[in-house]
Amino acid sequence: MNIHHHPELLDRLAAAYAVGTLRGGARRRFEALARERAPVRAAALVWQSRVASMTELQTQAEPSPAVWTRIHNLIRAEREQTAMAAAREAKATTAGGWFRSLALWRGAAGAGALATVLAVVTAVGLKDNLGAQIGELQAKLSAQPQIEYVAVLNDEQASASMLVTFDPKNRKLTLQRVGGYQEASDKSLQLWALPPGAAPRSLGVLSQEKLLQLAADQRDVNEVPALAISLEPKGGVPSETGPTGPVLFKGALIQKML
Repeated sequence: MNIHHHPELLDRLAAAYAVGTLRGGARRRFEALARERAPVRAAALVWQSRVASMTELQTQAEPSPAVWTRIHNLIRAEREQTAMAAAREAKATTAGGWFRSLALWRGAAGAGALATVLAVVTAVGLKDNLGAQIGELQAKLSAQPQIEYVAVLNDEQASASMLVTFDPKNRKLTLQRVGGYQEASDKSLQLWALPPGAAPRSLGVLSQEKLLQLAADQRDVNEVPALAISLEPKGGVPSETGPTGPVLFKGALIQKML
């Protein structure tokens, strides 16, 4: 079955591959398909980038003191309930003994009630704290890029050299170098859209960073079947002239279905 024709299945397999739950022969078959099929390779790279960035959402923190307070209160309440049960079974032999048992009963009941109140107050505080943490995490997740288009740009040997993703929410093209190519200091890489039946259109000049972003609108990538990167003089060339240097990397621009 051609999994690149089934975007939902491809997305699930790429996610399992990225987190390491795809194992054995299934993992080897997926890796073989990724080497042969650009959409499969793109899905795997997207999920690997996504999983790697998830660690930024999780901040290291010690358990809240309220957690230990609640545990202590629950243990103390259990002990006091045991004492209350023992007091109920005790028989008073004298009036004074009966009153002493009653005082013990009332004292234990009061302590148990206090422990219950403390546990409830602690639970409410813990719930509020957890709610704040969830809200913060949701805010971070909403700020994560929403990838709509993906392209894996290959060199002449069909080796992946650049991963390109488009985020329509933030109007950003993100480019990640996945190969070992590095241009000379007096040269620049320039990204081009290759619209059908029209001249190449410049989408920006790349810096030498391994990960960078370029501003872009939906119309810059809409109905563009492929992207290319050429080697140009330092600072790039005007869009109207088109690429003047060799085209180093090229690949299909794929719109994600999920």
